[in-house]
Amino acid sequence: MRRKTIQTVVALSLIALGWVAGRAQTPAPEFTLAIEAPSGRTTVKCVRGCTLQGRADQGNPNNTPTPNYWFECGGAPSQDCRATVNGWLKH
Repeated sequence: MRRKTIQTVVALSLIALGWVAGRAQTPAPEFTLAIEAPSGRTTVKCVRGCTLQGRADQGNPNNTPTPNYWFECGGAPSQDCRATVNGWLKH
């Protein structure tokens, strides 16, 4: 009886550990936007049903996807600025 109880506790602990580890991982983006804009500040907004995050921030636990994302490039006014933004749909 004691052995069965220990096996059950170990099994439930492993399941809980797997669930926690799976929840801690950032899911892969569902879509990606490639943006070319003039120098300066560019804002990308999700109007309804999604969240955005810069490609460089993917996997950073301190940076969570938000409805609005902005990036800024310096340089000559005629120089184009490029960025990639990842997105997730809200289900």
